[in-house]
Amino acid sequence: MASLPGTAAPSAQQAERVKAQAADIAGRLPPLLVAAERIAVTVEQGVHGRRRVGRGESFWQFRQYYPGDDLRRLDWRQSAKSDRLYLRQMEWSAAQSVYLWCDDSPSMSYASNRNLPEKLERARIMLLALATVLSQAGERVALLGTGEPPIAGRNVAERLGERLLLTGRSEQNITPDGLPPQILLPAHAHVVLISDFLVPLEKLEKIIDRFADRDIHGHLLQVLDPAEVDLPFSGRVRFQGLETEGDYLVSKADLLRDSYRDRLAAHWQGLRDLVASAGWSCSRHVTGDSPTRSLLELYQWLAADYRLRR
Repeated sequence: MASLPGTAAPSAQQAERVKAQAADIAGRLPPLLVAAERIAVTVEQGVHGRRRVGRGESFWQFRQYYPGDDLRRLDWRQSAKSDRLYLRQMEWSAAQSVYLWCDDSPSMSYASNRNLPEKLERARIMLLALATVLSQAGERVALLGTGEPPIAGRNVAERLGERLLLTGRSEQNITPDGLPPQILLPAHAHVVLISDFLVPLEKLEKIIDRFADRDIHGHLLQVLDPAEVDLPFSGRVRFQGLETEGDYLVSKADLLRDSYRDRLAAHWQGLRDLVASAGWSCSRHVTGDSPTRSLLELYQWLAADYRLRR
């Protein structure tokens, strides 16, 4: 095959790498999609729809008039049947943009035993399940940092899944320290960030403040392994860092348990205070638990959030 003018023809070694990467993506994508679809179906059954007030063309319901309401929306026929005034509420028809991000740093590639999924695998599944539910509710979704616009319609999870696996750790959706990229987003958009968030809070604060300054609302979903919550180890244990922490050998790991839990609780409270100051919210998911409940809570937050119903 001839190469385009000004470009070099790919070498055989490069071509083989591309084929291997494509085969790897093709092999990993179906299980992710199947798991995400199962969770999405359960979540949809739990929320029973997601109708919202807005400037649409479809009538939703009547609501009692309160001082300050727009008098042009009074329904005189309904009001004549009672001694009260009623407004007509229309169903919201404009889609919102929700940007999703999943931490792909080495610390996410951890599972404390073979019966548990890695944090990264669970985070990806939950991201794709959320994308499925949001797209079926009429919202537009995109992966934060890829530069691609939000999309809607069928096969959203498949398209995002391909990009999620293809991007890996090589593009701008990941920073070296496992923090979300500081991308300029449209005002009033939403972001959902999924990570273990075991990072210095002052670094995360700068990113959240930059988003919040543009009236971007967000939610942080912390994903942890059960061992990271309870520190169940005892005796002589060597802890191996997954990034730049190095190794740490302790002779009696069980003696660290109480102080570790206190540090983790303090970090979690600091994370909650940080997002609350920006008008955001956060929740935690442990990989030993079912992801359905955590995703349902996250989805209900998105559905109830005022900005998403503007």
